[in-house]
Amino acid sequence: MQAWADDQDSVGTIVKMFGDPSGSFTDALDMKMKHPEGPASVGILGRCKRYAMHVVDGEVKYIAESETEDDPAGDSDPSASCAPDMLKAIQG
Repeated sequence: MQAWADDQDSVGTIVKMFGDPSGSFTDALDMKMKHPEGPASVGILGRCKRYAMHVVDGEVKYIAESETEDDPAGDSDPSASCAPDMLKAIQG
């Protein structure tokens, strides 16, 4: 996570990056990808969906998933969980 934070120039900003190596956070949010043709079909177990959360004082105010029926990973169109769409959503 530190290398990713360094690459994204987020060190020292309000952006916080957290890993979830055991998948417990992903499971608690019900964000594990379960699509039958998703990552488990190619041997990748426990991948989470592409999502973003707006959290204020520990309370989730907004959550966006980029998953679609044809794209369970949200790789083709991740825009719903990217900064521009998130900012639109949380600013009203």
